[in-house]
Amino acid sequence: MGRVTERRKVIRIRDGAVSSRPDTLVAEEPLEIRLNGKPLAITMRTPGDDFALAAGFLVSEGVLGGQQDLRNIVYCAGATADGSNTYNVVDVQTAPDVVIPDITLERNVYTTSSCGLCGKASLDAVRTTARWPIADTPPVQVSPELLASLPDRLRAAQRVFDRTGGLHAAALFSEDGELLDVREDVGRHNAVDKLVGRALQNGGLPLSRAILLVSGRASFELAQKAVMAGIPVLAAVSAPSSLAVDLAAETGLTLVGFLRGSSMNVYAGEDRIALRAAAAQG
Repeated sequence: MGRVTERRKVIRIRDGAVSSRPDTLVAEEPLEIRLNGKPLAITMRTPGDDFALAAGFLVSEGVLGGQQDLRNIVYCAGATADGSNTYNVVDVQTAPDVVIPDITLERNVYTTSSCGLCGKASLDAVRTTARWPIADTPPVQVSPELLASLPDRLRAAQRVFDRTGGLHAAALFSEDGELLDVREDVGRHNAVDKLVGRALQNGGLPLSRAILLVSGRASFELAQKAVMAGIPVLAAVSAPSSLAVDLAAETGLTLVGFLRGSSMNVYAGEDRIALRAAAAQG
């Protein structure tokens, strides 16, 4: 099975001095996800938590909604011409009563932030397929001070990042600030899928009282994954995209960007942020 990190030779130049030494890099390998034996998607990922990644991806696609929908996930033997197992192909087997939606290329294309497809179609698709409407969940209240404390805690939990400097991270926190889970991956969307997939495997969906923190920007794709998992609060250390803000406004998701130090921007769902208390303290 692929490793999380690999070693490569590098030429280092420091203040004019040249040296040769091995460097630790984050591993990147393709993962093919099959659904009941049929090829569905390929993603570039950091090996590890592959079953959770596949399960989380299928939550965001509206296929899985709980443990009862998942029969099994296996690595596919004979994934190459010589019959060897590369551990880069997984098959997700659903329960017999799970209705498989028509996941065509047209449906999948808008789940990628780089696809260029914007507007009402993509917003409606998420809003109409979400199993747990965020607007209907019990109210969650978080303070700006609590949100401000989360990035440092996420950074402290990034074990592989310390060795490579080349990974995105995503973490789930409780509304009281307890760190529930953290995952790293070369792809920011994969890190979120791994969180959601593990929650599904553990019977933890919907994540209706959780805060999702991502180490980069908040794209439409990440907002989509939060909504599909029932997560009411998404915070990012960088900027959101315009379509992510539109989706948050459409679905009731609280979206926070530029979460750095004590500063942040609230783009949607400000009713979950204790703004009056923050104003009074200011």
